[in-house]
Amino acid sequence: MREGHYDVSGSGPLLLIIPGGAGHPMGLEGAVARLSERFTVVTYDPLGLSRAPLDGPVGDQRVEVWSDRAHQLLDSLLPDGESAYVFGSSSGGIVALDLLARYPERLRRVVAHEPPSIGVLPDAVRQHAMITEVYEIHRTEGVEAATARLGAGLEGRSWEPGPRPSSAVANGGESTQNTPMDIFLGHVLRPFTSHALDLDALKGLSSRLTLGAGSDSRGQLPFRTAALLAELSGGDFVEFPGGHLGVLQHPVAFANRLTEAL
Repeated sequence: MREGHYDVSGSGPLLLIIPGGAGHPMGLEGAVARLSERFTVVTYDPLGLSRAPLDGPVGDQRVEVWSDRAHQLLDSLLPDGESAYVFGSSSGGIVALDLLARYPERLRRVVAHEPPSIGVLPDAVRQHAMITEVYEIHRTEGVEAATARLGAGLEGRSWEPGPRPSSAVANGGESTQNTPMDIFLGHVLRPFTSHALDLDALKGLSSRLTLGAGSDSRGQLPFRTAALLAELSGGDFVEFPGGHLGVLQHPVAFANRLTEAL
């Protein structure tokens, strides 16, 4: 796994941001600019995708590896005895929860926005089957078809597959290979959604935990998961502007709500 990358902006208490998807921080500039007025914002890019595209084969990613490296990053930036705020969204939210469960001494408060830890849901078997279907569609038909299937699954819409693409399109060609979405669908989505959170540890740390979901996500899979995680852990639950990508859709309003939650 390639070394990660991080950027620092602003001043004040340290706030570590762990992006969703494959960890590329694209689109976060507006929210980071607003948050930098109050915090020293460290934007973590676990695979260094913002620095340069990956040019070799990518293996399946592990939540524990990403959170171990985030912990090492905090250790390198924080003076002894000090702690940081952490915000993670989607797959980054799963990493933030694992980070809190395993390294609580370095964390002041964690906000996890729509982490897709679907194993806690009563219909987990069905949802894991949907994720497996997304993975198979990505492998055989490419990024676009898999993204459409995932969107339907997250929103709870029925799914009718389109015509099968030619082998050239199905293989993704050079245009989508090792892009952030290709890496996410092929090497992050399945292992991260299958990761079992340490709920017992999170219960003991609930005073430092906030689960969040977008107001436009109500009734959808990510909202259900976040709300149930808040109930199971005893953490707070906060609604944010927009949907699953609210931090990109409404950067200033989202950053303001995050500041309140922290």
